[in-house]
Amino acid sequence: MAVSIIATGESPYTRHPQPGTTTSGTIADAVGRALKDAGLSPSDVDGFGVSSFTLDPDHAIDLAWRMGLKLTWLMQDTNGGASAGNMLQHAVHAIEAGDASVVVLAAGDLMDGDAFANLVAKYNRATADHLTPLPMSGPNALFAMLTTRQMEKLGLAREDYGRIAVAQREWAGLNPGAVYRTPLTLEEYLAAPLVAEPLGRFDCVPPVTGADAVVVVADERANGQRRAKILSTTASYNQDNQAGDGLVTGLRYCAPLAWERAGVSPEDMDVLSVYDDYPAMVVAQLVDMGAVAENADIPEFIRARILSRELALNTSGGQLSAGQAGSAGGMHGLVEATRQLLGQGGDRQVQARLAAVSGYGMVLYRYGACANLAVLEASE
Repeated sequence: MAVSIIATGESPYTRHPQPGTTTSGTIADAVGRALKDAGLSPSDVDGFGVSSFTLDPDHAIDLAWRMGLKLTWLMQDTNGGASAGNMLQHAVHAIEAGDASVVVLAAGDLMDGDAFANLVAKYNRATADHLTPLPMSGPNALFAMLTTRQMEKLGLAREDYGRIAVAQREWAGLNPGAVYRTPLTLEEYLAAPLVAEPLGRFDCVPPVTGADAVVVVADERANGQRRAKILSTTASYNQDNQAGDGLVTGLRYCAPLAWERAGVSPEDMDVLSVYDDYPAMVVAQLVDMGAVAENADIPEFIRARILSRELALNTSGGQLSAGQAGSAGGMHGLVEATRQLLGQGGDRQVQARLAAVSGYGMVLYRYGACANLAVLEASE
């Protein structure tokens, strides 16, 4: 059975949520926007998946009830940057099995100062027991060390990472939903205060409040709508048991199967949405998915393909400029890739028939333990 994404929704991202803003309300807003985009109502939905760090004390079933959903399939995911790919994989299987025919997947969080501080201090047992007492507030220091290792291994300099941030800010300038749209120069990037050497302010993803959603259906329910057909979804978890150097992600292991199942290659992609909590992870995922060879001249690739925006990479501005709405960070790239395939990219629209979306995240101790890849194709 063919399965596709037919619509998207995004509750506007903001650094400063209005009083009274709630996680459940923000996610419900994104779901409502996605259903409106699809021309559907809550009564049409029979499957729902949600990912959030701040939905407590409610759960997926509570949120579904509050939104008036009567379901035959339900899931709740807690895998952060890998949540969208994980939920998408399960939703495809559910539709293929006949457990549901119209599935809404959503992710989002209220990320004010208190919520963010609580999240980074109690992210998981390893963080609470071993990192917070140091103190190490959040993953910046961990990824600073990983970035240093990558610089040494691949011959990268801060300027190379800066060119990624500058290019994504240019894309963000064309995205009215991005939190940071003011042009960024390489000089401004290099002059920004260091957060954890070699990471500066513009290397670290800004937390925001917001939510994203997509509507996934069996093609027979698409009603002739333009859609993003799901060609493949693959995932990898705990691939090296946190015993590696962190420079090789789980994409190295699951991407080849995704390309094989989809019958395409990285070179065929018109759009790439790569999880970008730090520029170093953009580089790592591009290498691991095969978009650039590890032995290539990566600084030149960044200059020639990314800075020039010849490569349609993170065309929303990515999380580095659009913002990271908690667990919605894992959904942000999927929404953007889908919008490009549906021709809804506005001023940033590119010629797009094929897109790949990578998910990465869940720092168990030193770096992300989850990764996945989805390959999509525009279809009438």
